[in-house]
Parts: sequence; structure tokens; C-alpha cells
Amino acid sequence: MNADLSLLLGLVLVHLLGDFALQPRRWVEARYARKVRSPQLYLHAALHGGLAFTVLGAATFPLPSDTPLFMMLGGAVAVGVSHTLIDLGKSYLSPARLRWFMLDQALHLLVLLGVWLAWLGNLQPLVTFWQWLFTPPVLGIVVAYLVVTRPLSIVIALVIQRWSAEIDNPGTLIAAGARIGMAERVLVLTLVLLDQLTAIGFLLAAKSVLRFGELRGAQDRKLTEYVLMGTLLSVSTAMVIGLLIRLVAEGS
Repeated sequence: MNADLSLLLGLVLVHLLGDFALQPRRWVEARYARKVRSPQLYLHAALHGGLAFTVLGAATFPLPSDTPLFMMLGGAVAVGVSHTLIDLGKSYLSPARLRWFMLDQALHLLVLLGVWLAWLGNLQPLVTFWQWLFTPPVLGIVVAYLVVTRPLSIVIALVIQRWSAEIDNPGTLIAAGARIGMAERVLVLTLVLLDQLTAIGFLLAAKSVLRFGELRGAQDRKLTEYVLMGTLLSVSTAMVIGLLIRLVAEGS
């Protein structure tokens, strides 16, 4: 099983190398400018196919040499052709949108997963992963991470909205503040699940240095108290959820 997982990780590794480390910026610009007529599109896809072929070939070294060559070629061709089609489709979309970047990478990874499963010749890894995913500890952790994002942002905003009117001009980006809070809660939840409670203190100290400067007037004090209230609510709720998940995981 370790060797099988190493093959999948090797495919992902060379994908990252090919898509980022070995792809010059001018190739990307040429693909968006010339679309299907861009030679760089096919050169980039051929690079990925060659890298995949190399990884599949390396996976046969510890094994007897009865692995058909067409399996290696088939995997490399599947990676190369799919990469051409996916990148070509992406070239018609806005490069500035995160959603298209994430979709692009997800499709590439799905292809690599398919090549890996075809190489193994069975779906047992997917069955094992599916069974693991639907265990109470894993589901609890997934639910916890979902709760500390958008749902808790809404709850905290509703709790402190009675004081929002007293802050005429907070001088901050409201949407950015909500996202900072979500990232903060995800980090706190992760630290609690890893039993690194001391690190949460360093997180709060670092945020205090960044967010709370010298108080120069009544408005500054109000804003400081307002932000402090939101921060404490954010951190404390994430900690409580993390501790509850740990209790459930340890009791199951």
C-alpha cells in the first residue's frame, strides 16, 4: 500500500513541477492569447505526459519487468491529452478568477487519480477512503471546520451588531475582517485538534500587536473594544468546538 500511495504522490509531485516550476510565464500568456494555435499549449502538455511516463516507469523498477509498456504509454497519453483539453478550456476563461484556477487543478488531479487507479487495476483505495471518510471522528472534524467558517461569522456578527452602530467609521474592510476571522478560527481549531493550545496564545499576541495600536481617543477605545470582543468570541467558540470534537473522537 505504501508503494501504491508513493506512486500517486509521485504523479502529483511531477504535476506540480510541470504546472508551476517548469512552466514559464510566457507559455501561459501565449496559451491565453493564441488558444488552440499556441505551440506552448502542446509543449506544456507533452512535458506533463513525459513526466507522468517517467514516474510510471520508475514505479516498475522494484517489480518484475512484465509491466506492459502500453500501460505506461497509456497513462502518459491520458495525462498529456487531458492536460491539453483542460488548459485549452481554461484559456477561454478569466485568468483572474480563483474559481477557474481551482477547477483547473481539481480536474488535473482527478485525471491523475484515474490514471493511478487504472494502474492499480482496482478501486479498493477509493472504497477504503470512503469507509474512512464516514467514520464519526472524521465527519465530526469536517463538520467542525465547516461550522467555524461562514456559520460562525454570521453568529458573531449578530451577537456584536448592537455595538456596530457606535462605530461610525471603523477604517477597516468589513469583508476582509470576516475572512480574517474565518482564517483565525480555522487555525485555532487546527491547533486545538493537534493539542497545541500554547500556540493559540502566540496567535492572540501576534494579532494584538497588529490590530491594537496606541489609543488616542474615545473612538479608538470603542473600536479596540469592538474588535477585541469579536476576537475573543471568535477564538473561544473555535476552541470550544475543537475541544468537543476531541472528546467525541477520544470517546469513539
